[in-house]
Amino acid sequence: MKKLGFVLLLALALMTMVACNNDKEKDLNENGGKSDQPLELKDVTVVLDWTPNTNHTGLYVALENGYFEEQGLNVEIIQPEGVATDTLVAVGQAEFGVSYQESVTYARLQDVPVVSIAAVIQHNTSGFASLASKGMKTAQDFEGKSYGGWGMPIENAMIKAFMESEGADPSKVEIITTGTVDFFTSSETGVDFAWVYEGWDLVQARLTGVDIDYIEFKSWDPALDYYTPVLITSEDLIEKDPELVEAFMKAVTMGYEFAIQSPEEAGRILLKQVPELDEALVLSSAEFLAKEYQADADQWGHQKESVWTNYQNWLYERELIEGLIDVDKAFTNEFLPKED
Repeated sequence: MKKLGFVLLLALALMTMVACNNDKEKDLNENGGKSDQPLELKDVTVVLDWTPNTNHTGLYVALENGYFEEQGLNVEIIQPEGVATDTLVAVGQAEFGVSYQESVTYARLQDVPVVSIAAVIQHNTSGFASLASKGMKTAQDFEGKSYGGWGMPIENAMIKAFMESEGADPSKVEIITTGTVDFFTSSETGVDFAWVYEGWDLVQARLTGVDIDYIEFKSWDPALDYYTPVLITSEDLIEKDPELVEAFMKAVTMGYEFAIQSPEEAGRILLKQVPELDEALVLSSAEFLAKEYQADADQWGHQKESVWTNYQNWLYERELIEGLIDVDKAFTNEFLPKED
């Protein structure tokens, strides 16, 4: 009798478990695959490199379309305020950030433990620009002129390298820190040339009918075809919570793939998230960058060791940096979603 009673109790328990599972399955089906229990999201901060623009579209798409939430993340996107993005990420004030290969290289030379986890754009689409009325077509034309920039060491290094390569004197350039002021605004206040991005400033020049002279870095020297911008995190976060980095990158990859496939819709999402941006500029820039985000890479975000090595060797050979970094620690493709 005891054995029979035990069997009956076991059967009753199994029936109860099946009924509970059926109820859960019914609840999921009725709620579009979602349980009534709220998903506990993990707070994550992403700090930009500059004011919001189309380099950041994938982040805002991931936010708007719920890709972050699907990965269990509650993401806040903020702008830097007086402190470099690399520093904020390194000290844990933000889990992720938007930076540049050049900035990461300089940061790691100073033992700032940041790591590039994705290339936002596959090829360098930046260079020096000036209003055509300035007549700045050669390095000699830069003498006696003023440069407006962000106040980063690499800016001085690039001006020095460019001018010396053509026998000009970089000491004759006045360096002015303009911060986040855009090229066109700074040009109206006495700045003669600046470091600009084709996908933003050159698009704006075309839309507004402003004639500019442009010196493309990657055409000047192939070693300057490096990754700018990039997404970064800290060595500490990679070590302590690699699952968080993986989840973030899965959502962000979906965001940039959306921007590649549907640039106009992605642009409108950016405009919704940042309504103060100019609509024509955003939509034109989105079309331009849709071809540049992944370009000839096998997948969005992928980085090559040769690109990191060639660029730092270029800096070192010109005595623009005093040492070399371990590039294998400066970047990783580990957290890019694995292709099926």
